[in-house]
Amino acid sequence: QVHLVESGGGSVQAGGSLRLSCDVSGYAYSSYILGWFRQAPGKKREGVAAIYTGGEITYYADSVKGRFTISYEKAKNTLYLELNALKPEDTAMYYCAAHPGAANPELVLFEDAYMYWGQGTQVTVSS
Repeated sequence: QVHLVESGGGSVQAGGSLRLSCDVSGYAYSSYILGWFRQAPGKKREGVAAIYTGGEITYYADSVKGRFTISYEKAKNTLYLELNALKPEDTAMYYCAAHPGAANPELVLFEDAYMYWGQGTQVTVSS
């Protein structure tokens, strides 16, 4: 069983920055796909970014490419998402997710690819 706990959300003005963290515990596999997703009110959950811990390979949605950065600190078992140049449309609940082993690169930004989920942290961007 993998346990994920997000933190770092908050309210910022457009153009600001935040860093989200996700503490990953309880896993017994040598590598994982770890992802960040978000869900705005009335919208479907969408993939934002993902990282394969076995090779530090990263994936990004076009909407955040160049503004968000995903990283994983193995020593702390913590997943991060740096959010820069935030826009009001980035407002959403942000979730981290995990799936043991490798994954099809074409699927890593789809929620069905993940087995474990955190409870989410809210990001609100005002104009």
